[in-house]
Amino acid sequence: MDRRGGGLLYRLYQRRLRRRLDPDRLPHHVAMIIDGNRRWARQRGLDSTDHGYRAGADAYRVFLGWCDDLGIEHVTLYLLSNDNLAKRPAEELDGLYAIIGDLADDLSRFRDWRVQHVGSAEGLPDGLVAQLAAAEQRTAGGAGMHINLAVGYGGRREIVDAIRTIVREHGRDGGTLEALAEDLTPEKIGAHLYTGGQPDPDLVIRTSGEQRLSDFMLWQSAHSEFYFVEALGPDFREVDFLRALRSYAERDRRLGR
Repeated sequence: MDRRGGGLLYRLYQRRLRRRLDPDRLPHHVAMIIDGNRRWARQRGLDSTDHGYRAGADAYRVFLGWCDDLGIEHVTLYLLSNDNLAKRPAEELDGLYAIIGDLADDLSRFRDWRVQHVGSAEGLPDGLVAQLAAAEQRTAGGAGMHINLAVGYGGRREIVDAIRTIVREHGRDGGTLEALAEDLTPEKIGAHLYTGGQPDPDLVIRTSGEQRLSDFMLWQSAHSEFYFVEALGPDFREVDFLRALRSYAERDRRLGR
């Protein structure tokens, strides 16, 4: 995989940043929003947004290698939101479906990673749903880095789905409304999210200079650290990532204390 290296001075600076990272202060779970893919394609005069999305997918592949090499255990990638499904042109979505499917397949065959689809299958084409399911099944026994692919994802929808599941389970068990009200704890809801059983993200990174979550991991990011990068998604470099980790390590994480 391309390491997105530059000249000699760049590589020396990169090595220095990496050497100075304290392994005990690295995040266990990094969530990533590679944004600016369409802008990247337009700036280069490319005739299709597919070029930007493919470049963004390539950036994700490289980014995951950096994470794994540093021993980060969980990574969540924001690939396609519920809002995208509702608002993007059908032709653009068709290209994006193919790119996401290829990415899921590639990741499920690389190293010993475990790939998981987090999101709703509602509104996704059957072919993509099948590719995501196949990647998940193929890697179910993987002992390496756990990769969440957020596809058809929305943070508000995730919380609603979690509560619906709790209510249905409670109803099947014959519980009362009063008992259900007592049972709706943050821990209970967290266990029923798409990422149930996983640690919440310690660090959320977004490219392209935008400083918003865009309905991404609203519940899980309650105590996350955020890092925003000016570079467009396909231009995200290892130096940018190492700087994000350095910034994270320098912060005093009180976690509400």
